[in-house]
Amino acid sequence: MNFASVRIITDDVDRLVAFYENVLGVTAERPAPVFAELVLPSCTLAIGHSQTVQLFGAGSAEAANNRTVILEFRVHDVDAEYERLKPLVGEWVKEPATMPWGNRAVLFRDPDGNLVNLFAPVTEEAIKRFGGRR
Repeated sequence: MNFASVRIITDDVDRLVAFYENVLGVTAERPAPVFAELVLPSCTLAIGHSQTVQLFGAGSAEAANNRTVILEFRVHDVDAEYERLKPLVGEWVKEPATMPWGNRAVLFRDPDGNLVNLFAPVTEEAIKRFGGRR
């Protein structure tokens, strides 16, 4: 089994796609107006309009209502990303800091309120832990 993607449901696909294209530095694939995929070497971030929820089951997902999942992306330089994204991000949750498990991280919310963590392993142990991962 392979992990394929994480999908965010939103009422404004275009706004969220534009935001994540800027954050991730990739262009979304748009197979339909109500759906997009931002494909990275290690994962895919899918974005679907709330209209698509009925395909899975009415009420199975709600746009802009997540308070439990954190989208995490490994980057080379957390502090540089923080500076680059300052004009784009409306709500910073945590400015760059080194976490007890050895990652430097910055956390913010996307336009729908989803929590995003950009991190980089910085301690010897953390670097070793991520050595074989993409």
